[in-house]
Amino acid sequence: MTILVGLGPLDTHATIEFGATLARSDGQDLVVVSVVPAPWPTPTSGGVDKEYAAWAASQGAVASDRAQAFIDEHCTGVPARATWVRGRSAPSALRREAARTGAELIVLGSSRHMGRVALGSTADALLHSSPIPVAVGTHGYVTPESGVISRATVAFRGDAPSHRALRRTAEVCLRAGAALRVVTFAVTTQGMFTAGVGRSERLIADQWIEDVATDQRRVVEGLAGLGVDPAEVEQSVARGSDWVEALRQVPWHDGEILVVGSSREGRLTRLFLGPTGTRIVRAAPVPVIVAR
Repeated sequence: MTILVGLGPLDTHATIEFGATLARSDGQDLVVVSVVPAPWPTPTSGGVDKEYAAWAASQGAVASDRAQAFIDEHCTGVPARATWVRGRSAPSALRREAARTGAELIVLGSSRHMGRVALGSTADALLHSSPIPVAVGTHGYVTPESGVISRATVAFRGDAPSHRALRRTAEVCLRAGAALRVVTFAVTTQGMFTAGVGRSERLIADQWIEDVATDQRRVVEGLAGLGVDPAEVEQSVARGSDWVEALRQVPWHDGEILVVGSSREGRLTRLFLGPTGTRIVRAAPVPVIVAR
């Protein structure tokens, strides 16, 4: 099994570190891919197209050599290699390379906001089109002291995609020896409890939370068939006035990841991250995996 790391021109070694942590945790191979521009489809006068292609190839070779040097020095215990490919767009090139290598996960980095997830154009495109799960690391990601993922938190909405994401995450946690947590995040407006209809709104919100907690317990109990002890799965509901505050209501461990299920509006064969999922991802204080 293979994890594919996509490197852009602004990516640092943090993206490779994140990919290596995931690969080490689940016993997978790692392929680090740098994408360089493809040449023009038709020749140009004066040989400019050939010069451009040669320049792009040299950039790809430099990027893959640097990545391989980092892998050899820092990614111990992970079978890994670096390479480069040409592509008219990074998302399509990474999808193509993932299919060619049989990768089960595409890993990308964040270029800004230290310690947070930032979705660039490549990540945004893949989160709405990739046939396999996509992981986005935090900017400046550092491998945890243990070298592996310590816990996976599943953002549970109660719909079919989050049910599937929970079961698949539970299977990986069993293999990796990582803890599993299930959290439902919710946003409640500040005015709902102070306006004239505040009491009714509070009752509706409280009933919704009670229903979600019941659904969580039922689904977690069903994980026993996979070999998971339901008593060891932490469950909670976290709400705030916005998504950042909601995600701050629960503690986060070193080496933790957040798993978000694809939206039910998307096709079963492709990821589709809806508005709520996108807001949760952008507010996440830890790396995120978006799964079908």
